[in-house]
Amino acid sequence: MKKMHAAIVGAGFMGGAHVESLRRIGVEITGILGIDDQESQSQADRLGLPKAYRSFEEVCADPQVDSIHLCTPNYLHHSEARQAMECGKHVLCEKPLAMNAAEGAGLVDLAIETGKVGAVNYNLRFYPLCQEARARVKSGEMGHVRILQGAYCQDWLFLTSDWNWRLEPELGGDLRVVADIGTHWMDMVTWVSGLKIKKVMADFATFLPVRQRPLAQVETFASKVTKAGASEDVEIHTEDYAAVLFQFDNGARGSVILSQVSAGRKNHFWWELNGSQGSLKWEQENPNELWLGYRDRENGLVLKDPSLMHTSVRRYAGYPGGHAEGYPDTHTNLFREFYAYLSAGDFSAERLFPTFEDGWRELVLCEAIQRSAAEMRWVEIQY
Repeated sequence: MKKMHAAIVGAGFMGGAHVESLRRIGVEITGILGIDDQESQSQADRLGLPKAYRSFEEVCADPQVDSIHLCTPNYLHHSEARQAMECGKHVLCEKPLAMNAAEGAGLVDLAIETGKVGAVNYNLRFYPLCQEARARVKSGEMGHVRILQGAYCQDWLFLTSDWNWRLEPELGGDLRVVADIGTHWMDMVTWVSGLKIKKVMADFATFLPVRQRPLAQVETFASKVTKAGASEDVEIHTEDYAAVLFQFDNGARGSVILSQVSAGRKNHFWWELNGSQGSLKWEQENPNELWLGYRDRENGLVLKDPSLMHTSVRRYAGYPGGHAEGYPDTHTNLFREFYAYLSAGDFSAERLFPTFEDGWRELVLCEAIQRSAAEMRWVEIQY
């Protein structure tokens, strides 16, 4: 693979995750940009990176940089991705791609105009057994897909004192659980099944309408292990909970429960596919097992083992059977696909990673779900 160079923008939880996975695939990291000069330097020192950038303009102007990883708050994604591509850089962006579908569509068009490659980090596709599940569905093993169901529940915003920038609409957007974790679920089930969502019906609730915002900055998930200091009361206008019904383009039906206030649920993401020949079920907190369900014979349990997986997806299992793989490996798998594509240089080839188009479709879905909840009716998706 041609030697590639990447810059990291955003020095929080996800920035560090990107650094780790890039190192595993041999992509050289030129440096990191934090919220200010102090954070840039401290994180460059902590992670052993050669450069602490002082501005986004400096990142874009660095001739050594081939691609920029955007690990910043949601409201920055659109402007940073646009500026990066206009400066000749490829972009790998954390989701959501932008704050609304119109912005997302603009980035899709700009990538075509500039000839730059854009990816969105829907990394959960890259658990080995999710790849295996998709291969089984594509092969026809599950028959006609009838039902897609599941949930994504967490408790990191369970207390009124729990705080994160995602609670502020001007930083995170007008949707929270749907945009933050619901998009992962929708991306997963549509990708595994090969189906498109046709209609949605949604119900929202904000169980904690007032929260205590700390006067000092809080990093994602930090409030679970540290006590906040002085704070102020803030009204909350984004959803703690959402339930969504789906109709798919092949006639299948689906449903999901989303929550960030479910005590004891740290990252409880699961999906189940019910087809005319059998069922599949997978859970993120136990990612090395894939359940198989049948009517006319015994059920089964597939354990992650590349020697037993479909040949087309074996490469996503980096370790032999019995060696567990998890969340960090998903980023590594996605990044490997992205940089292999860049190195090959044929940008007309099939893209095996989530694209800007995928990111835009999720924004279209989010807006339809928000409208459904507000108007209390089924909403048809207009892609």
